[in-house]
Amino acid sequence: MASAPPVERIRRTGPAAVRAHLIPDRAFPLLIVLLAGAVALTAAVAIAVGTVSVPLADVAAVTWAHLTPGDTERSLLYDQIVWDFRVPRVLLAGVAGAGLSIAGVCLQALVRNPLADPYLLGISSGASVGAVVALTLAPAVIAGLGVAGAAFAGALASVALVVGLAQRAGRVAPGRLILAGVAVGYLGSAVTSYIQLEANPSELRGIMFWLLGSVATASWSDLLAPAVALACCLLWLLVDGRRLNALTMGETSAAGLGIDVNRLRLGLLAAASLLTATIVSVAGGIGFVGLLVPHAVRLLVGPDHRRVVPVSLLLGAVFLIMVDLLSRTLDRPNEMPIGIFTAAIGAPFFLWLLRRQSGAVR
Repeated sequence: MASAPPVERIRRTGPAAVRAHLIPDRAFPLLIVLLAGAVALTAAVAIAVGTVSVPLADVAAVTWAHLTPGDTERSLLYDQIVWDFRVPRVLLAGVAGAGLSIAGVCLQALVRNPLADPYLLGISSGASVGAVVALTLAPAVIAGLGVAGAAFAGALASVALVVGLAQRAGRVAPGRLILAGVAVGYLGSAVTSYIQLEANPSELRGIMFWLLGSVATASWSDLLAPAVALACCLLWLLVDGRRLNALTMGETSAAGLGIDVNRLRLGLLAAASLLTATIVSVAGGIGFVGLLVPHAVRLLVGPDHRRVVPVSLLLGAVFLIMVDLLSRTLDRPNEMPIGIFTAAIGAPFFLWLLRRQSGAVR
């Protein structure tokens, strides 16, 4: 009897392959259609609901008027509320949720650990240092960058430091990567805390909102960088799904299939860093999304990255749009940072995941 191709054999016989998942393979196309519909529905509801409620018919009319040529009759008040404020906010929440989820998939494949998330590398801490410096100590010095630009620069500096510390003989070691990321993350947190102590009381609310994550000030210009980063990384991951599957089975198995493991790891690291840095720079430190969503997706569709990546994209978008809607409607007209709710949902999930994976984590 002919043996199965190496990659397929690894996928069937590896430890991850024997775990049951809730959605059968034949139902995967239907799941994608349902999730795409859920993204559209939650986005429409999130645009309609707020301090001033807008009927769904008016949401559709305003959106249609801006997407098609010609002058369509519409309310100017609703036009401003929907197109200038809520549509950019909802789109940024969706892009941020999708991007952080994909970054989580990258890092979990990179270190072969489902407990990894986009903030493992200290990217969020580096971005926080840059943003807090821009908000408090040196607003005039880096006024050309702005808060988003300063946060992005801080995130890139943090990634460069972590990668430099994690390399051994020109190769990125996953264990050293985790240790370096934790150390740099604590260092960034210490610097941020010190700056907060030195800040004026009037500045602290803005700092806390940024550190906990918010899309309240979203504009159309904020969407470009994270959307382009997400599109590029998504395309690469969808093409390289088989190689990611091989990497999760171990470095030796992947190398035996002719895969350049170090190059693949660097690619995953670059994708996760780019996604996290661009999202954190415009939305702040939104935590737990990259941990919660990819693992929930694996429970649904199994470990195959050709399914995990698109489902994580859609489910992450739905999740963060709903969380943002909750953050601005729970105590109307006041708003709360998104990070409060993602932590409240993610922390119990993390504890359950730790208990579930306690026998597998090395």
